Parts: sequence; C-alpha cells; structure tokens
Amino acid sequence: MITFNRFLIIYLVVYVVTSVADMLIDRINARYGRKFGKEVPEPFKGVIDEGELEKINQYTLDNTSFSMVRTGTHKILFLSIILSGVLPWFANALSGVNFVLAGLIFFALPGFFMMLIDLPFDYYHSFIIEERYDFNTKTIMVWVSDLIKTLVLTAVIGTILMSALFLMVRYAAETWWIWTWAFFLGFQLLMTILYPTVIAPLFNRFTPIEDPDLVRRIKELAKKEGLNLKGIYQMDATKRSRHSNAYFSGLGKAKRIVLFDSLIQSHGIDEIVAILAHEIGHLKKNHIKKQLAIFSLASVFLFYLASKMITWEPMFESFGFADMPAYAGLFLVGVLWEPVGFFLSPVGMAISRRFEREADLYSLKIIKAAGPLISALKKMAKDNLSNLRPHPLYIWFNYSHPPLLERIRRLEENDPVNK
Repeated sequence: MITFNRFLIIYLVVYVVTSVADMLIDRINARYGRKFGKEVPEPFKGVIDEGELEKINQYTLDNTSFSMVRTGTHKILFLSIILSGVLPWFANALSGVNFVLAGLIFFALPGFFMMLIDLPFDYYHSFIIEERYDFNTKTIMVWVSDLIKTLVLTAVIGTILMSALFLMVRYAAETWWIWTWAFFLGFQLLMTILYPTVIAPLFNRFTPIEDPDLVRRIKELAKKEGLNLKGIYQMDATKRSRHSNAYFSGLGKAKRIVLFDSLIQSHGIDEIVAILAHEIGHLKKNHIKKQLAIFSLASVFLFYLASKMITWEPMFESFGFADMPAYAGLFLVGVLWEPVGFFLSPVGMAISRRFEREADLYSLKIIKAAGPLISALKKMAKDNLSNLRPHPLYIWFNYSHPPLLERIRRLEENDPVNK
C-alpha cells in the first residue's frame, strides 16, 4: 500500500512542480512568439515575408499546444501507475520468477504501456500537424514499419543492457555499480560505432553524394583540412519528411557526415560546403569524444547513487513495496530521477550550444567567409518553419543549438571578410 509519508510528498511536489514548469515554459514560449514575432527580423527581410512569418508562428503554436497535451497526458498516466499500487502487486506476482526475467518483465510492461499510449500522439503529429504544413511524406506503411523496427531494436538492446545490469547487481555484490558503469560505457562506445553503420541504415538509405561539382568541392575541402572524408553521405530523408538538416556521428572508421537529400535539393553548393565545414568543426573539436567523457563522469555518479538507493527501505515503503527486489529498486531510482532531469536539462543544452558555436566558428576558419553559412541557416529556417524568436527561458531548457538570430549575429561579428 502506498504510504503518503514526508518522502513521497516531497517527491510528488517536485514531480508536479517540474511537470507544470515544463508545460508552462512551452506556453511562455508560444505567447512570446505571438507578442514579438509579428515583424520579420532584420536579418530575414527579403528571405521570409509576412505571410511566411505568420505560417512559422502558427506552426510553432500548433506544435506547442500539441506538446503540452502530449506531455500532460504522459505525466498524469505515469504518476497514476506509480500511485496506483500496481507496481508492488506486480513485483509480488513475479516473486517466484527467475531474477533476471522478473526484472525484464517488470521494466518492459510499464514501458510498453506508455509506448501504446504514445501511438495516437505520434500518428497525430505526423499525419495531422506535419501534413498540415506539407512536411510529412511518410506513408502509413512506413510509419508502421518504423514502429516495428523501433520496438524490436528497443527490445533487443534493452534486454542486453538490463540483463547485464541485473546479473551484476545479483553477483557482483557491493561493487556492482563499478562493473555496470564500465559495461554501460563500453556499450555506449559500441553504439556510437554501430549506430551510423548498422542501426541508421535500417531506417534510411545512405548513398554517396552524386553531384560531381559538390563532390569536387568536398574533396578540395577535405584535402585542405588533411581529412580522409570517405564517410560523407546523403540520406533519403524525404522518404519521411521535407525537413532539412545535416549531422555528424560515429567514431574512428565509423565516422559519418550525413546531409539530408532535402538539404542538397534546396541549397547551393557554397551553402552545402559551409554546412559541411560546420560538421567538420564538430569532428576537429572532438565533440563526440567530449560528450562521451561527460556521459562517463555523470553516469559513474548516477550508478554509485543507485547502489546506495536500491537498498534504502524508506523508498520501497513509500511506494508500497513490502519486499525489496533489486530490479524494483532500480526502477524506483529511475522514477525519482525523472523530475531531477528537468533541473539538469539546462546544463546539457548549454554544453551542446557551446559545441555548436565552436563548430560555427570553425566553419568560418575553413570557408574564410560567413556569407555561405548565414545564407544556409536562413534557408533552413525558412524550409523548416523554425521559430525565429524563441523565449530565452525556452532556449535555456530546450535548445541544443543557439537561436538563429544569435548564430547569424555571431557569424557576422566574426566574418573574416569584414576584418
């Protein structure tokens, strides 16, 4: 039976406050856009007209309203599961089952339930909102296929990770958190290699860039930077969406710079080369390695904290558990950590924005001019209906990239052409 003691009340207060704050930040951002987004910003005049600006604002508003409903539904259902007493009952029903199998089932069923709840939202976003703004290009068959592939991958990867975790908890005694941390770090490194070469191709087709002029410019850029850039691909993003983007992933021989085919179709060669130079900036600045180092430091602390909490009796009692199976303790640690993540999100976003600024400046170093990247950013903003005036608080919590006006201003200030 759930015990409404001081510990649980504090948790509920933090959970509700962070949930409301999360949705309130969305609402503040939408209202900010309506108030200050009525005039085209100076850098975008001649690129975006008043009608397109209104379309951008409405797209932002539609996505914000949708996000608030989706988030609110998830938060309420998740809290209902936690407070219903079904988890202690479930753990008791699994008491005679093999420890590892019991742990897998205990984690899988709530996760599967939340995934089912999210299906209507995923469908609505793709086939109503994205369709309304002419972004969606996926068919129902592609959508279903993606869901099945994601479910299978999640089941396989989750089973491997969680089984290893439960075995170490059971057999490595008090040092389990050290072995688990080492295993998860190794697995993260493996996934960094496997994602671009094995997992991503399950969903999209990656092919060498076909435009001979673009290929020539890329080779010239690679030679200039002393890079062996064989891993530059275009991805058939238009199979699912007309949004355009580019990204860098992988380590070692698995490094890949990927350009969406929609980006190649809508941008000139100079602009694409500038975007590629930005991605090379991530490579040269070792941003993936730095992200892995940050993950390593953060995760070792989290595993140590979990090792202390999974034997903490008040936590089990507060959530209605008469017994203290380790897998339930790990689940509850995740439950407690969920609202804490809200407060840590600005830290992760700030680090990501710093990396993006460094990559922008590296692009200037290579290209020797800000014009091509600025032009590319403006086109991407127009093509993606990007919010041109996000609220500073929303940026703090949600933006992995600096807002567009800031990026353009910084590029102009550092433009070698003007120095």
